[in-house]
Parts: sequence; C-alpha cells; structure tokens
Amino acid sequence: MKLKLKFFASLREIAGKTKETVESDAKTPRELWQSIVTIYPNTLEESSLKVAVNYHYESWDYLLKDGDEVAFIPPVAGG
Repeated sequence: MKLKLKFFASLREIAGKTKETVESDAKTPRELWQSIVTIYPNTLEESSLKVAVNYHYESWDYLLKDGDEVAFIPPVAGG
C-alpha cells in the first residue's frame, strides 16, 4: 500500500526532507517505523516518539490503510 510519511524536527534533518510517499507492507506504525530505521539510520528510538495517523495521535499498533498519512513526532523543545 502507499503511505505518506511526514518528518518533523530532528527526523526531518535525518531524512533530509519533510515528507515522502512510500510503498509498504507494514500493517502498523510500529512495522513502518522498523522499516524506516533501515532506510534512515541514526534515528530516534521508538519509545521517544509519538505517532499520528491522518492528523490524530494513534497507538503504535493502529492498523494502517492505503493512503494513510503517518507522522512520527520526536520530542521538541520550545524557546
């Protein structure tokens, strides 16, 4: 299925882009993240991230559907 990825803050810097569309067999954000880590090494641990699907925070076990937009959100600090 096709999934739209959005990268924020330090993840955006690691990926070198703000968004990307990928073909994936991942059924959950957790599976998707595990595949992303192989593409973009030196990323953050899953435990330090939040995940949003279609603009709503979801669990790492949420069942993805074709066309979903998935955002992995690292901790951010204001200033």
